[in-house]
Amino acid sequence: MAKKQKYYVVWEGFTPGIYMTWDECKIQIGGHPSAKYKAFDNRAEAEFAQKRNYFEFVNKAALPKKESGIKQSRSAIIADSISVDAACSGNPGLMEYRGVETQSGKQLFHQGPFKNGTNNIGEFLGLVHGLAMLKKLKNDHTTIYSDSLIAIKWVKIKKAKTKLELTNDNKILFELIERAENWLKENTYSNPIIKWDTVSWGEIPADFGRK
Repeated sequence: MAKKQKYYVVWEGFTPGIYMTWDECKIQIGGHPSAKYKAFDNRAEAEFAQKRNYFEFVNKAALPKKESGIKQSRSAIIADSISVDAACSGNPGLMEYRGVETQSGKQLFHQGPFKNGTNNIGEFLGLVHGLAMLKKLKNDHTTIYSDSLIAIKWVKIKKAKTKLELTNDNKILFELIERAENWLKENTYSNPIIKWDTVSWGEIPADFGRK
């Protein structure tokens, strides 16, 4: 029997709208800190729901605590995880990024500094570096935390949509971006990428401590 067609309404996500597959829906909600979505059996219901409030279509009692404004306990942090972060002096400016074990803070990789970069590019490269490292280790389960929604979106769409202009100083960065985008297009991964909850947990463990 053919699988029944579902229509997924995304009220809050990277790009709100109606999606016809779960995979498309996941791209919009994965890692988003306040994602709101629901599946419907037909397009008419989905289009009706999209124009109305999300809370009319869900069981409010089943909402996670975060929806009510209650901070998440640090016990919610996934132990089997790594964290990535970037630092940039200026925008653009001197940029570097790194990845660490979330629990111990042990540094796993560090790249830079690179001239004439941006923080978002560093966050993006850090995420792809982490994914590639885990792939090489045949690790398909460890979570990756990032505090950058933009970088998480870029990874999911496999494209760094930076407005940074190419110069002689940052040519190597654009080469790294192209390499990262190609890696995403040529590889699959199942490691969860989750937005670090800075409000609840403080700065991400990979933070460079320069704020």
